[in-house]
Amino acid sequence: MDNSTARPYSVAIGASEAFGELLKQCKGQTPPEFRSYSGNVKFAASSHGDQVYFPSPCREQDVIAAIKALEACAAAAIGDLRHGKKSRLIRVDLDKAACFLMSAYLATIDGKRKGQTPKGLIPDTDYNQAQSIQYRRLSANLYETKEDGRYYHIHGSLDATTQLRMIGLPPFNPQLTDYKKCIDTIEDAVKKFTVAELEEMNNKHGQAGVEALKWETFLETSHGKAISALPPFTVEAIKTTAPETPPHTPTETNFQSHLWPKVPANGPQYALRGIKVIEMCRVIAGPTIGRSLAAHGAQVLKVTGPNLPDVPFFQVDVNTGKHTTHLDLRNPSDLKTLQNLLSEADVLIDGYRPGALAKFGCDPQSLAKLAQQRGNRGFVYVAEDCFGGTGVPGAEWAGRRGWQQIADCVTGVAWAQGKFMGLENEPSVPPMPMSDYGTGALGCVAAMAGLYQRETKGGSWMCRTSLCQYDFFLLKLGLLPQQEQERLRNIFAGPFFKLRHYDSVDKVSGEALKAMQRAYPHLFGPELMLKAKSMGFNGKEIRWPKEAIEVDGLLIQHERASRPNGFDRPGWEGWETDLIMDDGVDMAEDDTVFTTTTTTGAAASREEQHHRQHAGSGSMNSAPQRRKRIATVNTVLATA
Repeated sequence: MDNSTARPYSVAIGASEAFGELLKQCKGQTPPEFRSYSGNVKFAASSHGDQVYFPSPCREQDVIAAIKALEACAAAAIGDLRHGKKSRLIRVDLDKAACFLMSAYLATIDGKRKGQTPKGLIPDTDYNQAQSIQYRRLSANLYETKEDGRYYHIHGSLDATTQLRMIGLPPFNPQLTDYKKCIDTIEDAVKKFTVAELEEMNNKHGQAGVEALKWETFLETSHGKAISALPPFTVEAIKTTAPETPPHTPTETNFQSHLWPKVPANGPQYALRGIKVIEMCRVIAGPTIGRSLAAHGAQVLKVTGPNLPDVPFFQVDVNTGKHTTHLDLRNPSDLKTLQNLLSEADVLIDGYRPGALAKFGCDPQSLAKLAQQRGNRGFVYVAEDCFGGTGVPGAEWAGRRGWQQIADCVTGVAWAQGKFMGLENEPSVPPMPMSDYGTGALGCVAAMAGLYQRETKGGSWMCRTSLCQYDFFLLKLGLLPQQEQERLRNIFAGPFFKLRHYDSVDKVSGEALKAMQRAYPHLFGPELMLKAKSMGFNGKEIRWPKEAIEVDGLLIQHERASRPNGFDRPGWEGWETDLIMDDGVDMAEDDTVFTTTTTTGAAASREEQHHRQHAGSGSMNSAPQRRKRIATVNTVLATA
């Protein structure tokens, strides 16, 4: 092909193709009302161009834009149910969608990004010191094995001690601080074992780890074959013996939902206003489901254990829009508190290994029984895990532990990345937690589909997605054209292409981030960010990327800044709304930027006043004043 005359690659066109494929694969999982909005979608490039931004051969931007488009269609259809049928135009901002894929690397607290925060700025939830020193961080990394050309990604998860001891190394080595010497020490230990031996040790010690497989090899495995038969997410009714609540049909006019609380007709209209969500997840993928639902107005309560480790900085990003609380479910009193919360909730997000939460009554069947006990008000259970395939014949790895790098290695993403980087017979983990965010976006759509089905068909619903299902959809679309890959190699020429298989995800992402800042500085500008002072982080200013989608007549935006895990009391009443502003606007000097509101008469009057001020504003997500004014002030989440 003559590169001088070939058409430049268009993300908008690629996203449209991916969207069509996503609609096709998810046809049996989404209501027809979602798909009816597909013709209203516009993929909008910015004035900076319609182009790929990441040094990766995979069509990540196409796929995330497509998933976000389906999320917008879901919001539009739910908006019709709740606020009246209308023709809603949908816009997917391709630059904002790209920012979504690296949100953890764009978010800041007190002006500091990931890796820049001084000690004490964020509560330390690295209770097992997995992130404490270089040596322990590198216990989750990709290394060559005893067998030439075969690589294994060991993963200490959030506790490096077991992993390091498993391969014959001490859990701590204070004298070993040099990055490359740490890598050499751990790789030398891994190279003493074959893949089969590492698999056996992993199973024995309950560790997350996997061989880096090529795409074609993954497809030949029993698990690969099982995943290939699945759509990117599944939504199915939970079978019960009791009669279900009579549903409402979307063709009815002027009906009032019996499952969602009433909302003011003339105020800012969210698709999920009043929906109560309990999120039981850590790190990125699962919490991204809750973060996305919160942008549609849902009350999302993140529940973690007081002694449960989590990556500290990620909370600055993924806890946006939520309340967070600690419950020790081994304590009968805290377990009772969770049960009380569940009795009022609509959605549970389960981001743990399949079946891990069942002993606490957080499995589909237990939740369906709970729904019957509360008058057949159905429950929506949403599960996100690494391998997928729970309950699917042949999905032999469904119960394995895993994280994004594990999924990227087992499905073939890492080998595709290594080839793109010019490595000879070496895989490489891709930059940024893109599979994490993509999987979270799929989970959000699945949850919205479950809520729509609950409203129109009754009953309780089980939704599932996984990192491997996201990666499968991504790779099945094919890689970027060779011409586009070559363009990216030229743009990112330099340190990034000197990385090897053993370089950590932090190193790979860090080099990619520096190169992207040089090549595409507009992605890091204030016009793509929001900001607010966080009550949970002692009044520090938090910045995070704007939502990528706009739907006429609906507001899609968070109501509060992030906060650390365990900050709030466990309850649904009296949630505050923060002063949210565009990052290009100076933050108000007044320190009283938090408004703790309740559903008392005084708070209701403030809400009504706010509704009158914004009545008739149409799509506030795209209104010009949103770029210069407060996005949400003195509104309350409906809790009645």
